[in-house]
Amino acid sequence: MKIAFAGKGGVGKTTLTAWMADYLARQGQNVWLVDADTALSLGEACGIDRENLPEALINREDLIRERIRQENTSMFTLNPDVSDLPETLSVELPVVGEVKEGGTSGTKRLLVMGTVTGAGGGCACAANTLLKAILAHLVLERNDWVLVDLEAGVEHLGRGTVAHVDGLVVVSEPSMRGLQTAADVGSMAAELGLNKQVLVLNRSESASSELPKLAGLPQQVVSMPYLSSLAARQLTTGNVLGLPDAEIDAVIENVLECVRRA
Repeated sequence: MKIAFAGKGGVGKTTLTAWMADYLARQGQNVWLVDADTALSLGEACGIDRENLPEALINREDLIRERIRQENTSMFTLNPDVSDLPETLSVELPVVGEVKEGGTSGTKRLLVMGTVTGAGGGCACAANTLLKAILAHLVLERNDWVLVDLEAGVEHLGRGTVAHVDGLVVVSEPSMRGLQTAADVGSMAAELGLNKQVLVLNRSESASSELPKLAGLPQQVVSMPYLSSLAARQLTTGNVLGLPDAEIDAVIENVLECVRRA
């Protein structure tokens, strides 16, 4: 299954992506993680230092020129061969949680898109074209799980980057600003034909029936309670793995079940 994670910045979508990847790997699944968030925090959330992150696609001008830009023109090649790139551009991540007794761990590998640096840096259109080609390869031609951590807001949905994923997890806090962004994300995803949507209400004890009636807000809601252990951890490290698994795993299982039946 291929799942994208979206929402307003700071609501916990990267944390949830990291938790789901580790949960799936502990169940014996092979997982690709794609960091398409300009904050570049998914690797740290999964337990690797920034200096050990794979080089971001946006910094690989040589590769972009080789695969995307047609020589001596401003035209893009929209269907480049990228079958060799996932392994080349990714790094393997540690599986941190406890593998169930008698089971075998799967693998986790991370790809990073990167961010435009400096004023006037542009929209990273060529790099995004390459990212879309790699995502299409992972989604359509591989049997592994793929989890895509989108940048805050709706930018990547606007570009159609994740048009072919199986489901969308929209993350929000129980606030009007977060929920309005979640509704915008849900609406745009529906326009792309991505109707398997789940809203994860972070730092909330219950999936409230009192949510505002916002057009586009996903109808399936899963609550993620406030975790004091996570709050304490985040004061010293970006790594969100290795916390007590039971409560987190229960939420992940609920989210996956909701995506399947959406």
